[in-house]
Amino acid sequence: MSELRIIAGHAGTVLVGQLAVMSFSIADTLIAGRYSPQALAVLSLASSIYISIYVALNGLMQALLPAWAELHGAGRHAELGRSVRQALYIAAVASVLGISGLWFPDIWLSWTEVPEALWPDVRAYLRILALALVPSLMFRMYSTLNQSLGLPRLVTWLQAGALLVKVPLSYALTFGVADVAGMGVVGCAWATLVVNLLMLLAGLWLLRTQDIYRPYVLWRRLEKPDWPVIRRFLALGVPAGLSIMVEVTSFTLMALFIARLGAVALASHQIAASLAALLYMVPLALGIASSARTGYWIGAGQAHKARRAAGLGIALAMGAACLGASLLFWGREGVAKAFSNDAQVVQAATLWLTWVALYHMADAVQAVCAFVLRCYRITLRPLLIYTALLWGVGLYGGYRWAYQGLDVLSWPMRASVDTFWITSTVALALVSVLFAAMVWRASRPASLR
Repeated sequence: MSELRIIAGHAGTVLVGQLAVMSFSIADTLIAGRYSPQALAVLSLASSIYISIYVALNGLMQALLPAWAELHGAGRHAELGRSVRQALYIAAVASVLGISGLWFPDIWLSWTEVPEALWPDVRAYLRILALALVPSLMFRMYSTLNQSLGLPRLVTWLQAGALLVKVPLSYALTFGVADVAGMGVVGCAWATLVVNLLMLLAGLWLLRTQDIYRPYVLWRRLEKPDWPVIRRFLALGVPAGLSIMVEVTSFTLMALFIARLGAVALASHQIAASLAALLYMVPLALGIASSARTGYWIGAGQAHKARRAAGLGIALAMGAACLGASLLFWGREGVAKAFSNDAQVVQAATLWLTWVALYHMADAVQAVCAFVLRCYRITLRPLLIYTALLWGVGLYGGYRWAYQGLDVLSWPMRASVDTFWITSTVALALVSVLFAAMVWRASRPASLR
């Protein structure tokens, strides 16, 4: 089978699962939007805070993919199993940190000047998601292991099956069923907790029963912490996790800064953000697939094949981004109407979706490049670039333009959602150029450097 078909097939399988998971959020957005504009605003704020914390911890676990792919490519199966067990210690600490951050969100709400009327509902929502964090991170470990082995199909089946539980459960808990009163938007959070627990239990059962995992002897007794191994994991995972946190928070914190513009602005931004996140699933899947193959070939000592796998992933992402952005641009009004029946929200969201299409073009390239760079153990420079451009130019630039004006460019204050999307798009475009250059240089065989 050709390298292109392997990457495309792997990415396609991952994409189905990622779309199923993303549909959790989209379904919650639709349900909250039908419940009330305030419920949608609460969901937008709570989701922004949750994602900002979760993605950093999720990135810490996801960064193990190239390390495990290398061990797989080198045929060191027992060592891979031991590596998975050592990663449990990292997952435990990550869970404690994440729960602490979600249980006490007031510092986030105060810092971004979110209206205090929304605080109680946001706080209640996040505390339920704090409980859901542990099974979510553990399932991410299972998912990363499967992706590193080039076997994502079981994860995809579980994620797709979970969607069939999540959607009706969220609706029932939000609106109520028969004589049972609904919980409002917090019902979506309870549904997330239930689904995460079910997915983790199913993953553990598969690890125990499926023959494909037997060569890795995963179910041995847990060894004491191997600090050299854990330090190597952290040296790779911490910068990668922080990079993902900066990347995603530059996107999600927009909701917190936009909150002061009112419920209509926040609700329309939530629709735009949901579509941007949905489109991101394609380059995310390609990044996972191409990094798994790149890491495999690095472990096998085939530098040229690793470089080719990286290049194919980036090329596929660029083609898919052009298609996705075009479809969104031409269908933006219909998409906005599907998410809300409020005329003002629909009108505003239609405008913002134009910028989402441009945003996605830049987002796709940098996403795949970031995954590939981890295969070459390049994590610190991407973190610095993300921080300077995404937080500095994208998020802070949008905030200054919206609420204070940009004196350097003589642009007056423009209190609008699109200022954040414009500055973020420019920042991502610069990141894409820099990351692509870094991949080209890092993937060159040593004899050609």
